Amino acid sequence: MPRRFALIAAIVLFAVTLTTSTAGAAPAVIGGEKASLEQHPYAVYLVDSHGTQFCGGVIISRTAVATAAHCPADVPASEISVIAGREDKRTQDGVVRAVSAAWQHPDFQDPHQGSDIAVLTVRGSLPYHPADLARDPNRYPAGTNATVLGWGRIADGGDRSDYLRQATVPIADDSTCRTAYPEYSATSMLCAGYPNGGIDACKGDSGGPLMVGDTVVGIVSYGDGCGKPGKPGIYTRVTTFADDIGAHAGPS
Repeated sequence: MPRRFALIAAIVLFAVTLTTSTAGAAPAVIGGEKASLEQHPYAVYLVDSHGTQFCGGVIISRTAVATAAHCPADVPASEISVIAGREDKRTQDGVVRAVSAAWQHPDFQDPHQGSDIAVLTVRGSLPYHPADLARDPNRYPAGTNATVLGWGRIADGGDRSDYLRQATVPIADDSTCRTAYPEYSATSMLCAGYPNGGIDACKGDSGGPLMVGDTVVGIVSYGDGCGKPGKPGIYTRVTTFADDIGAHAGPS
C-alpha cells in the first residue's frame, strides 16, 4: 500500500531467522536514527488543511518540491502546505509554504503501476539548499547504499516520531525487486532494502527522498508492510523522470 497517513520512517527488525514464523515474533526497533536538516536541508514534509502530516518531499528548486504522485492525488493541492526547515514537528522552526500548483505525471494511475512522481509549486520561496536529481542510472548500481528520509512511523503499526529520521538501505537488483513484487517495472521503479528486512520506509514516508549523498535517486512510493523479510521498499526511479521533474521545478 502507499506509504502515507502517519508520521515517520519505519525500522523494524524481527529477532528471528527467516525460517521462523513472524506471527510469533516480537519486533524490536533497532534501525534508523534521528536525522539532521543541517545535513539534509532539502527534506520537507507535507500537511493537509488540518495540519496533519501525510507525506514527505524533497526540495528541488527555490519554489518546488518533488513528492509521490499519490500524495496530491489524495489531498487537493489547495489543501496542501509544505513544511521546510523543521526537524521536530513540535516546534515552529522553518517556513510554511502553501502549494499553488501540483503537477502529476500523466501516466500515473496508482503506485503499483509506476510513474508515481509529482512536483509541487509553492507560494513564496524555500530558503534551503535543494537536492540534485539523479540522471545517470549507471552511477547507482545494485549494492549502492542510499539514505531514506522521512517523518513516518518508526515501526509497522507502531508509534509516530515527531522528528526527521534516516536509515541506510542498499539498492537491490531488478530481479530481486521483481521476485518481491511481480508488478515491478525496472523502468519506472527501483527498490531498496536488506534481504532479512528490518530497515525500511513506512507509512507517512511517501514522497520522501532516497538519497545518495546530496542526490535524490528515488522517491518513496509503496511496499508490503514495513521492513518485512523479502519485501524491500519500492521507490520511483528518479533517473527516468529527471527531465520531467526539472521541467516543472522552475528556477533553481
